[in-house]
Amino acid sequence: MKYGFIILLCSLCFLVQAQNPYGLKTTDYKAYQESVRENPAKQLLDLKKFIPDLVLDIRYATTNNFTGEKIYNLPRAYARKPVAEALKKVQTELAPMGFGIKIFDAYRPYKATMKFYEVYRDTTYVASPYRGSRHNRGCALDLTLINLKTGEELKMPTGYDSFKKEAWPSTPVQNPEIRKNRTLLITTMEKHGFKVNSSEWWHFDFVGWKNYEVMDIDFEELEKP
Repeated sequence: MKYGFIILLCSLCFLVQAQNPYGLKTTDYKAYQESVRENPAKQLLDLKKFIPDLVLDIRYATTNNFTGEKIYNLPRAYARKPVAEALKKVQTELAPMGFGIKIFDAYRPYKATMKFYEVYRDTTYVASPYRGSRHNRGCALDLTLINLKTGEELKMPTGYDSFKKEAWPSTPVQNPEIRKNRTLLITTMEKHGFKVNSSEWWHFDFVGWKNYEVMDIDFEELEKP
């Protein structure tokens, strides 16, 4: 009986290691629920419900992304409560100018980060699975600006998920319209507690991201009654 227990324990340890070969501890749904009970700020909010006039274009719920595969089963955008509240302030400030936000991605389960790294191992553009992504913490947003009347995206230096230096927010832009649009997006987001990623003009990290755990929770779990 003793040896049978040891074998079972070893098998379970192997299973956990097989699921996460990078050795990073992640938070599951049960642990997430407990963390929210202790600190309500850790709650993941459905951004579309919290900010109804947001536009969603969740690329990883389609094949229209750099992997060419459908990564998510549901086209959802979740973020921690303070992140959602800050984004709402951004949307409120942009609206009188005739602009709004389109979300490409928000909270991302850790398993997706592992998949991205397997497809494209340049950590300039994809997160290292050894550390996890700030998306995995519910503290990163991929987004752009849209014209509220037409719904069209404003012109930016590159498309979403471009692995070119032109996507870096520090790369000079000659076109005055594109330069103005990028500047408006970055300055407005940073005014409300975000910081633009050094290699992606569309990626913004919430300044308090270190206070939140890396999660590996599917959207289906978050939508349980």
